Amino acid sequence: MNPGEVTVATIHEIADGLEAELIEFRRDLHAHPELARTESRTTRRIAERLSEAGLQPRLLRGTGLICDIGEIKAGARRVALRADLDALPIAEATGLPFASRNTGISHACGHDVHATVVLGAGLVLARLAERDMLTRPVRLIFQPAEEVMPGGALDVIEQGVLEGVGRAYAVHCDPRFDVGIVGSRIGAITSASDQVTVTVSSTGGHTSRPHLTGDVVYAIGEIITQVPAIIGRRLDPRSGVNLTWGMVEAGNTANAIPTHGIVKGTLRCLDEKAWHAAGDLVDDVVRQVAGPFGVTTEVSHVRGVPPVVNQESAVARIDMAARQMLGDDSVRLTEQSLGGEDFAWILNSVGGAMVRLGVHTPGGKRYDIHQSDLIIDERAIAIGVKLLSRTVTLTSPEMSLTPDMPWTPQVLGTPGVKKPQPSTDHP
Repeated sequence: MNPGEVTVATIHEIADGLEAELIEFRRDLHAHPELARTESRTTRRIAERLSEAGLQPRLLRGTGLICDIGEIKAGARRVALRADLDALPIAEATGLPFASRNTGISHACGHDVHATVVLGAGLVLARLAERDMLTRPVRLIFQPAEEVMPGGALDVIEQGVLEGVGRAYAVHCDPRFDVGIVGSRIGAITSASDQVTVTVSSTGGHTSRPHLTGDVVYAIGEIITQVPAIIGRRLDPRSGVNLTWGMVEAGNTANAIPTHGIVKGTLRCLDEKAWHAAGDLVDDVVRQVAGPFGVTTEVSHVRGVPPVVNQESAVARIDMAARQMLGDDSVRLTEQSLGGEDFAWILNSVGGAMVRLGVHTPGGKRYDIHQSDLIIDERAIAIGVKLLSRTVTLTSPEMSLTPDMPWTPQVLGTPGVKKPQPSTDHP
C-alpha cells in the first residue's frame, strides 16, 4: 500500500461513524418532501451540513446546489456524484413515525436516500481530503426536478455544473434487490421516455348523424389501437419501442359527438436511434390513421429523456468498488428498465454510470417505487456512501482515471421532436 492510500477499512470506519447521523438526516428529508423546483428546504439542509464540514457549497439558480472537494491538479478532472432532490405528488401510506408531513407529497422514489448517500459520500471524502488522502477532486451535484420532463439535469447543465468534470456516478434505489446488493449494467440501463399528446377536433354533432361530422370519439379509438401497432411495425422491434396511452378524454353526454378529445401517453424506446426516428413517425402515423374520419389532429411530442447509457470502464470501476466494500457476491446484472431517468443528460456530456442500490429487507415485504407504501431498508444509506466513496478513491492501475479514459458522448439531436417543455408527468 502506498503512503496515504485510502483503504477499505478507512472508508468503513468513517462511514460507520456517520451512519446514525445520516439516517436521521434522511428521515428529516423524508418528513419534509418537496416537489420539483420547489426543493428550497432540502437544498438549505444539505448546504448547512456541508458547510458544517468546512466545505463551501454553491447554491444553483432556483433550487439545488453543488459542492467541490479537493483541488484540480494538472491533467485531472473532477468526478461528479449526483443526487436528485424532488419528491412525488403521491400521498404517503407507510405509517412511519417520520412519514411525510406535507399533504399529498412523498419521497416514494427514494430521492431522500439518494441525497443522503451523496451527502454522506461527500462527508467521507472531505475527511479524507483533510488527511491529504484524496487524490481525485470531486464535485457533489444535488439536482432538482428529476421527476418532471425533460428533467432538472438540463437546468443544472445549463449552469455549467459539468465544467471540469470527467466522469459522473449516481445510485438509484431498487427494492427488487436486497440491501447490500448493487445492480449494474454496461450500456443502456434505462429507456428513453417521451410524452405524447394527441388532440382530435371536428365540428361535432348528433350521434344519430355521424356522417355529417367528424366522429372524434371513433377516431380516438382508432388512434389508441392502431398507432402503437403501426409504430411497432415501422421501427426495428429490437429497439423495444412502446407507446402506451394513460389518459383519454372526450365528450360528456351519450347522444352528442364532441368537438374535441384528447389522448395522452408515453413513448418509450430502449434504443437511442429508434428514439430519434420516432419523432417524425408518431405525427405521420396519427395523421394517416385519423385522416379517413374527417377530423383534424394535433400531436405534441415532448422529448423527455434519452436512455441512461453506462460507460463500460465506469461500470468496471464501480463494480470493483462494490466488491471491495460489500463482498465478491454483491454485484448483480440488472435488467434494462423502461423507466426514464434524467441522469441520461449528464451522461450525454461525460462518461459515467448509474447503478441500482438494493433497499429491500431480506425476507421482508416486497415494495416498489412510486407507490405510497414504499419502505426502504435504511442500511442502504451507509452502503451507498461506502460504494461511492470507494468508487472515487480506487487507485488500482487498471482503474486509473488520470488522465480520463476516453469517452465519446452520445449524439442527441432532436429530429422531428419539439423543443422540450416542462411537464408534471414523471418520465
